[in-house]
Amino acid sequence: MPSTPLLIVHLDHALVAINKPAGMLSVPGRGADKADCAATRVQAAFSDALIVHRLDMATSGLLLMARGSDLQRALSRMFEAREVFKRYEARVAGLVESDAGEIDLPLIADWPQRPRQKVDRLHGKPSLTRYRVLHRDPATCTTRLELQPVTGRTHQLRVHLQAIGHPIVGDALYADADDSGRQMADLATPTRLQLHATTLQLRHPITGQPLTLSSAAPF
Repeated sequence: MPSTPLLIVHLDHALVAINKPAGMLSVPGRGADKADCAATRVQAAFSDALIVHRLDMATSGLLLMARGSDLQRALSRMFEAREVFKRYEARVAGLVESDAGEIDLPLIADWPQRPRQKVDRLHGKPSLTRYRVLHRDPATCTTRLELQPVTGRTHQLRVHLQAIGHPIVGDALYADADDSGRQMADLATPTRLQLHATTLQLRHPITGQPLTLSSAAPF
């Protein structure tokens, strides 16, 4: 995706926030073919920009970078202390019954099937996702959800939604091939993972003022 331009959502002397497109790595992967990523593209324009969190390659939306190592440490501490409020939007297979709820399932790496993660009630790390129904579409048998990952485990939203029987539309990694709900969802939008980071809320690391960044879901 070399020709895809990056949309800057916020820029000041402390922060750079972009709208990462689906299919782009947040940071470089292994091998020359995975060198192109959001971080290196931002650094080409702002050499002091450093990554503080990541989005899955398949996920689009808000990605925040810090201007310099001191601010990177400050923002990293804020993320670790859960002082950064994150919100996502997703379309999932099936009609979610409850208008709102929580998914509290511990997660661990599924080593034989890396990079997959899995629910493991004995050895998994505590993982909590809150959700709210935005819209149910009986015609496509899909539901649009607002998601808040309280914890930040790898693939947390994708695994949690798959675990409750509502895989995210377009998620070939976690949705079973024989899942009829997923098949119906794919008929509606087969081209990408329907997961987008829509909101980041935090205190500005220098001014201390509240900062809200927003990006509308493109699906």
